[in-house]
Amino acid sequence: MKIGVFDSGIGGLTVVKSLLEHRLFDEIIYFGDTARVPYGVKDQNTIIRYALEAVEFFKNFDIDLLIVACNTVSAYALDEMKQNAPFDIVGVVEPGILAAENSLPGTDANILVLGTKATIASKAYEKLLHRHDYYNIEAKATGLFVPIVEEGLFGGEVLNSTMRHYFGDMPPPDAIILGCTHFPLISDAIGKYFNNKSLLIHSGEAIVEYLQIHYDLSMHFDTTDLKLFASENPDALKAVAHKWLDL
Repeated sequence: MKIGVFDSGIGGLTVVKSLLEHRLFDEIIYFGDTARVPYGVKDQNTIIRYALEAVEFFKNFDIDLLIVACNTVSAYALDEMKQNAPFDIVGVVEPGILAAENSLPGTDANILVLGTKATIASKAYEKLLHRHDYYNIEAKATGLFVPIVEEGLFGGEVLNSTMRHYFGDMPPPDAIILGCTHFPLISDAIGKYFNNKSLLIHSGEAIVEYLQIHYDLSMHFDTTDLKLFASENPDALKAVAHKWLDL
């Protein structure tokens, strides 16, 4: 089975990491729109336009499934993408909710949702969490994390100062939904900031669980052919991939 993974930048590699670990696919085509990252500060029409251009890109590869590893696109453009694609498309918001439901002991848990400005403004996570009877939710736009990750700053004073800016003296929530696929790359730092008292939920493992429920993925492959593409500076994307994915 051949799949595509689409993200605004390098963040979707966190999803690829989980897919590779579970050996569910024989080929993965990754496309990061690094020339136009971040998407989270753009308006809905622009997000949809970029998403439809990505669909056209993946039409060249005869894929069976496209994973939209971008929470902003998942929140705003999935319907339009599905209407224009000859393959199945899965976003990351719904799998994130599934992971929260399976991981948390009860619906009274305090949940902090982190995401880009656009993702938080869409209230996509709150709406789905409410359907599952979770109401103790705080959503916070933490868009500065995206360029920090794109710069490869997974720790250090710049990141620490940004966390202090966003979180201050906030007490540790029961769970933190990392509502941007860039954020797992700094999950260790976020967890440490909250004294490792919060359950961190991110799209990588969530999407694997979701796919195993909704698709026949009984086959496992000894190797997976990974092809990496970027709209700008593909060498930088490949460098992060080699580091993060241990290629």
